[in-house]
Amino acid sequence: MARRQRRPPAERERTLAPLGTHCPACGGPAAVAYHGRRTIATLDGLCRLRLVVRRCQQPACPLYRRPYRPEEEGTIALPHGEFGLDLIALVGALRFAQHRTVPEIHADLRTRGIPIAERSVTNLVQRYEELASLHLTDRARLRARLAAQGQVILAIDGLQPDVGHEVLWVVRDCLSGEILLARSLLSGREAEVAPLLREAAEAVAVPVRGVISDGQRSVRNAVASALPGVPHQLCHFHYLKEAALPIYEADRHAKKELKKEVRGVRPIARALEGRDDPEAVAARGYCLAVRSALTDDGRPPLAASGLRLRERLTAIHTSIGRVAEHRGGCRATWSTSTGS
Repeated sequence: MARRQRRPPAERERTLAPLGTHCPACGGPAAVAYHGRRTIATLDGLCRLRLVVRRCQQPACPLYRRPYRPEEEGTIALPHGEFGLDLIALVGALRFAQHRTVPEIHADLRTRGIPIAERSVTNLVQRYEELASLHLTDRARLRARLAAQGQVILAIDGLQPDVGHEVLWVVRDCLSGEILLARSLLSGREAEVAPLLREAAEAVAVPVRGVISDGQRSVRNAVASALPGVPHQLCHFHYLKEAALPIYEADRHAKKELKKEVRGVRPIARALEGRDDPEAVAARGYCLAVRSALTDDGRPPLAASGLRLRERLTAIHTSIGRVAEHRGGCRATWSTSTGS
């Protein structure tokens, strides 16, 4: 659907000019041909860009009469786009880092004062995916960064969204954090994982000093066949998860018992509905705190959910005790002063 009303006027204006005054191909003079104008929506509001465009005047030049636009323009927005790169980065962070939905992202941007349609948010998510894909597949940039560190330690793991579907295998460098390869495979057998490791090792062009995985037998065999002689280590997270399994079971049982002690929170909250006095507001706040503590599952083995629940319930109990003590002291003082 086309825009039904004009965009508000830009809050600021910038003038951008090419860095050079000569043609980058032949070195001849590039005269100013015309001035272009664009309005870009950024996180700081609408910005009006005034672009100085030059053209080469040498007929023999391969860039004859082709526009020479300001280099800085590409750091602000994509070609023919009306939204800035900073806005695209924010949309990508909200979608993939905070797992917001498109309507939630749209509402967030509107609260920031950014005029944008919900359909445009979907388009910006797609632009972010394209830019991220280009960044990850830039082999020249990747090889330059890995060459500077001189070695890589590969981490490989498979992600299966649903049972029976293809598994997304990701190979990552632990030192730089760069994703080297990602591909969907029908299974995690040695015959399919081994070529993936060979391709990743050839792509980095630096020595592979080690491999980290979850210890799956097929992955062990694939590492041994594809990268003979390279040390293979179990992932610390998976190692701790297996080692802490007895503790995890005890912690899960403790959390179950703790939940039994606070089952009466919901009836209390329902009994306070319709009241807006300070006591009811405070009681509802404590009820919400208890319910929030119950839904915090933690992330074993690094965060035991049972212990976390006990700490949060203890803090809530201590806070209620302080409030009760304060109210008792206030009542005693008031009774003494009034003689009652």
